[in-house]
Amino acid sequence: MLEKDDILLRSPEPEDVDFLYKMENDSRLWHLSNTLTPFSRFDLEQYILLQDKDIYSVKQARFIIVMKNATHEPVGTVDLFDFEPQHQRAGVGIMVMEQFRNKGVATKALEVLIEYAFDHLGLHQLYCNIEEDNILSLKLFQKTGFEICGKKMEWNRRGDQWINEYLLQLINRK
Repeated sequence: MLEKDDILLRSPEPEDVDFLYKMENDSRLWHLSNTLTPFSRFDLEQYILLQDKDIYSVKQARFIIVMKNATHEPVGTVDLFDFEPQHQRAGVGIMVMEQFRNKGVATKALEVLIEYAFDHLGLHQLYCNIEEDNILSLKLFQKTGFEICGKKMEWNRRGDQWINEYLLQLINRK
């Protein structure tokens, strides 16, 4: 089981459709994942039911972040993407619902994911891309050991503005 203290990471289940529908269709967050159109419930159901869960074949893994309480409510998602077994690396993305931010949930979830990626998948490094003005995410990833290793100038367009984006890496030193 992928867990730490009061949170656990698990694969998406059919009962997560409403949660994912709400999270994936929050247009305020679309710029973070390069989403341009909303997802239908049907699309999300198919993703959950038909998705090949083998990270080696689909090159990604999505986990639901769940509070270990009486309701086991989902509070976010954390992903490995662009998995490259030959180069032993993967990208990381995380999204936590607003009411659960600044409570240590994202930090614990990221720590569990890092442990899974390094100890179970044998990865050499993880990386993420974070927009320069996303201070909370920068602090989160730096708190868990990621280091800024590059800056992409005017990388993302948001409305009529160009936003710089940092590239962060975490190298497995074990």
